[in-house]
Amino acid sequence: MNVNHGHGAPHIGTLPRGATGTIADVGGVRVGHCTLDAGSVQTGVSVLLPHAGDLFREKVPAAAAVINGFGKSIGLMQLEELGVLETPIALTNTFGVGVLAQAQIRAAVAANPTIGRALPTVNPLVFECNDGYLNDIQAFSITEAHYRAACEAASVDFASGSVGAGRGMSSFDLKGGIGTASRVVQAALAPYTVGALVLANFGRLPMLTIDGAPVGRTLAARAASSRAAQEPEKGSIIMLIAVDAPLDARQLRRVATRAAAGLARTGSVYGHGSGDIALAFSTAYTLAHDAPVHALPPLLADSQLDPLFQAAADCVEQAILDALWSASSVTGRDGHARLALREAAPDLADLLAGGARP
Repeated sequence: MNVNHGHGAPHIGTLPRGATGTIADVGGVRVGHCTLDAGSVQTGVSVLLPHAGDLFREKVPAAAAVINGFGKSIGLMQLEELGVLETPIALTNTFGVGVLAQAQIRAAVAANPTIGRALPTVNPLVFECNDGYLNDIQAFSITEAHYRAACEAASVDFASGSVGAGRGMSSFDLKGGIGTASRVVQAALAPYTVGALVLANFGRLPMLTIDGAPVGRTLAARAASSRAAQEPEKGSIIMLIAVDAPLDARQLRRVATRAAAGLARTGSVYGHGSGDIALAFSTAYTLAHDAPVHALPPLLADSQLDPLFQAAADCVEQAILDALWSASSVTGRDGHARLALREAAPDLADLLAGGARP
């Protein structure tokens, strides 16, 4: 596919990006999409697979940070208690959560037929954002087949923007969607990669800040009417962070919390109606389901985590920009439309160069 993610977006921070600039720079991680684009149906499914094996049998350490809990996710309670992933991570619209959880359970049972009998039940993990402005969410268009299609499409080479779960999403009153980024750091004298994948569906136009420049204020000042931009924030963002550093669930929760720093730099204030959730996981080791003892690799000391914190914040900010830069304009339900940032601001490069102050 050779996708050029976020072409033209400013590079956030001083840390170098990975080879592709995506979350797939963290070894083993793959992402897949299934996109529904049919008139009033503008939605889809995206999945992230931390490794190619059976996640129920070989679990991955993980933790989440709920920055603002206006959301309808499935699986967070057990994730918080046990600190592991045991299914792929699924993203979709709010009304598709239950269907995808069922699909994840079916897939896990197909691979492990005694789940729920001789084996414990499986913990599905589904995150959502409300795409109801562009998508007829009441059509209940998402099916289990869409989850399977997204899993089958999973690859290290994947698209961002108006694809998969991001098809109907809006950000800053513009077209949002899927975004991704990566950074390479040194911690405890060793190189590590941090990657992020976001489902961006948040923000009002005047808030939009790009690499410190208040671009949104300029764009809002140009608009014939700022009424829409004055409405309360009703969106959400899901931020997934992958690291190849050996961390436990407690440390991963600390990494996940730093996603809020990157989110805030883009102008978000985590509004009342915004569900802002971050999840971090490590690919450095797995935890066998039936092992009586887990032999963990040496973990990084907490005092060595600062480079990972910086990378997590920078990756999330960069991934949000990737979603905005990569998105294409979409028209959906009842003629509602969201313009891509590049279409709404054809002089964006000049605005950024000039600091974008109205």
